[in-house]
Amino acid sequence: MTHHTHPYHMVNPSPWPLSAAMAAFLMTSGLVMWFHFNAPLVIGMGIVSTLLTAFQWWRDIVREGTFLGEHTKPVQTSLRCGMVLFIISEVFFFAGFFWAFYHSSLAPSPDIGGQWPPVGIFPLNPFSVPLLNTAVLLASGVSITWSHHALMAGNRVESTHGLTLTILLGAYFTFLQAMEYMEAPFTIADATYGSTFFVATGFHGLHVMIGTTFLITCLMRHIKFHFTTQHHFGFEAAAWYWHFVDVIWLLLYISIYWWGS
Repeated sequence: MTHHTHPYHMVNPSPWPLSAAMAAFLMTSGLVMWFHFNAPLVIGMGIVSTLLTAFQWWRDIVREGTFLGEHTKPVQTSLRCGMVLFIISEVFFFAGFFWAFYHSSLAPSPDIGGQWPPVGIFPLNPFSVPLLNTAVLLASGVSITWSHHALMAGNRVESTHGLTLTILLGAYFTFLQAMEYMEAPFTIADATYGSTFFVATGFHGLHVMIGTTFLITCLMRHIKFHFTTQHHFGFEAAAWYWHFVDVIWLLLYISIYWWGS
């Protein structure tokens, strides 16, 4: 469309949804092959395909919203509604993990010794690395809020500093969690405790890595002057997602690390 008579964005045909679906299929099938046959080639292809698709899809969206002026006020309202619905879907995603944890811990079966933690499981100390990780994520929530308010006030320097600090804290959290996994005295195969612990905290860690990537993208766009005080929904969406990650971690810490130990 060369001329708009309405404020809405009529999306052009794009190859990236099909490319993303094919990449997701490669990742899931490759994960099965990796687990069962120790063949990491297919999942490697899936990861590379996913990253390439994401980069090019995001590039097109940035071009539409920043340079082509497609993200008008009604479009931004729709994007906000979409992000809210996405976060709600993520809440239900994690609700299943909490359900599995409390189902197993509140009424332990005889198969695991009738107690929680199960017989032979030595849980992690909730007041060591998990508490440090909690402090790190809470600090990152403060820094991303600082960056957002600085952006709305037109203070580019403080906004950049706050966003950079948030990215560093997110990377530090991922590092600490990786070290925790390596030193854990149990594995994902150790009864229901191991499976619920590693699946719940592992998916949260994956969300932290996704959120950190989201924030790095926003930092690059911020440096390139893509955001203004009134037009920065990409930054807002990243901040919302990051706060969601913070809240989920608090629930994980209270439930699995503290109460569950």
